[in-house]
Amino acid sequence: MTKTAWVFPGQGSQALGMGMDLLELSEAKEKFVQAEEILGWSVSDICQNHEDKLARTLYTQPCLYVVETILADVIRKAEKPDLVAGHSLGEYIALYVAGVFEWAAGLRLVKRRAELMENAAGGKMAALIGFDKEQLDRILAETNDAVLANDNSSAQVVISGTPEAIESVLAQVKAKRKLPLNVSGAFHSPMMAEASAEFKNVLATVEFHQATVPVISNVEPVPTVEADILKQRLVKQMTGSVRWRETALALPEQGIERVVEIGPGNVLTGLIKRTASGLKLENVRSAAETELVRS
Repeated sequence: MTKTAWVFPGQGSQALGMGMDLLELSEAKEKFVQAEEILGWSVSDICQNHEDKLARTLYTQPCLYVVETILADVIRKAEKPDLVAGHSLGEYIALYVAGVFEWAAGLRLVKRRAELMENAAGGKMAALIGFDKEQLDRILAETNDAVLANDNSSAQVVISGTPEAIESVLAQVKAKRKLPLNVSGAFHSPMMAEASAEFKNVLATVEFHQATVPVISNVEPVPTVEADILKQRLVKQMTGSVRWRETALALPEQGIERVVEIGPGNVLTGLIKRTASGLKLENVRSAAETELVRS
């Protein structure tokens, strides 16, 4: 039996029209209705008609959670993963799929997380592609208020911090491409400490169960099923770095041979391909593509 990991993308993978063919499925319709009751706005309306809102953290994160969890539930009728992981927001979908919390509880967590991150203004993030790692590590070590936020692959990272610190790093580091990100705050950095502290209190009110399959967390890419460990790692996630390169390297170490990225786009399979060779990579972005997995 081929050992399979399911991985779930986070903010930045959203696209207008995502998940809309899911509305043809009765079980999906129920989830969209339930989501509107929890959120106070319509996921399907945002995904179909409001590209500007879909790009805002406040809406992006709940929309991705709803679409990706529904896709995963459809696929689960035919197969089960042996391991799960998600990139930033995607970790919440991984935890739901692993049975760590109920669907509605997860959406409420994501809703509050999105609100806190939307309001954490004043920071800056930038992606670097084709850079010298040693040089970047040295510059970050010498620069206050700038950190490595996403270690995505050996060729792509995201830095986060105060606008002044990020500008300073960008001015010094050599890279093929330097791309400022259109986000409201310095996500995955110490600048999120206040939001993280408030979110820790929110997490304390939600019961976590032992995972049914191992979960690789962003801040500590070592698989576990222990509820307390998974919650502690999630507490750290808002201020900690997303260690996706190490997650990709851990997949073959865990005996994984096949990886299915569930959600819009193909960012994660692209990153995994650059980091861990020899894995069979698949994407499920729509109801139509769930048929490929289920056939």
